[in-house]
Amino acid sequence: MAQSSSEIRYLTPPSVEIKKKKYCRFKKSRIRYVDYKDSNFLKKFLNEQGKILPRRITGTSLKYQRKVSKAVKRARHLALLPYVTDLMK
Repeated sequence: MAQSSSEIRYLTPPSVEIKKKKYCRFKKSRIRYVDYKDSNFLKKFLNEQGKILPRRITGTSLKYQRKVSKAVKRARHLALLPYVTDLMK
């Protein structure tokens, strides 16, 4: 039962990262206006501390990332969203 030297066995299979293609959810669902009054929708773009997530994580395009950040800032100003929090989600 000797194994050949060319055969390599792993205890766990080697992990191969398959990255999903990021897409802009605004372009996909054809949303033109980001409403600052819809706090539940805007919470998807915030992390647990209340910080705005960057484009490289959310996958939104530059045009809509600017609109999202402006809407989040307006919602914070009107106290619809918190500036800072311990655990928001």
